[in-house]
Amino acid sequence: MYKGVVFFDLDGTLFDDDKNVSQQNIDAIQELKRNDILPIISTGRNIFEIDYVLNATKIDSIVSANGSFVQYEGKKLDAEIVPREVIEDLLEFARRQGDVVAFYNDREFALTADNDLTVENYKLLRLETQVDPKWYLKHDVNFMCVFNYDKDKRYQDKFEGELSLVRNNPRCMDTMNWGVSKQTGIQTLMEKAGLQGVPSYAFGDQLNDLQMFAEVDHPVSMGNGHEKAKAAAEYITDTNMDGGIVKGLRHYGLIK
Repeated sequence: MYKGVVFFDLDGTLFDDDKNVSQQNIDAIQELKRNDILPIISTGRNIFEIDYVLNATKIDSIVSANGSFVQYEGKKLDAEIVPREVIEDLLEFARRQGDVVAFYNDREFALTADNDLTVENYKLLRLETQVDPKWYLKHDVNFMCVFNYDKDKRYQDKFEGELSLVRNNPRCMDTMNWGVSKQTGIQTLMEKAGLQGVPSYAFGDQLNDLQMFAEVDHPVSMGNGHEKAKAAAEYITDTNMDGGIVKGLRHYGLIK
């Protein structure tokens, strides 16, 4: 039985500003493991996007795609499938808005089109894109992204009861089956892995971390976090570039 579990967001949290995991953070994760504390990635990203992170940290448990795909010790526990009719309703609505949509599963992704927002987004993520507006007809879709700057409420009102949409970064909104979030992914992992009652911690920085914070015993905001993340946290650590992960883990006595 683990003595604790720690959920780590990636961008702005476990990552530095160049989207890498520092050696300091890798060393902290290995110390957690030696202390019988389970490190888990909890991210809006999909598994195929972060193979290099999993390889560097040797972490094999993950709540990915904001709870849409959950894996424990290298084995799939749960995967959401977005219904085709819901996808097609979203595509039609996005077309009227002039917005691009990305389809994802745990292995790959495709876009309905390219534009300035997608080019900037995937350059930062170091991912090559493919454009295939009919990709969803040939693949299961666990998760989507809708690209725009400021149409959150418009989409949220339109798809209430069908899709949950939360802004991941200034360019796009993560899009999941209704009610799915990092929180539900954590609930699934803790229950199916038999980890109920184990003390839980989470490090995050953005709005899509708020529900994760609500689920764990000890939510920790990074110093560079959104003000709402800081307000929801039990403890505010230093920034992702200034040893915030190590400081937060030490604060709770999880590492020395």
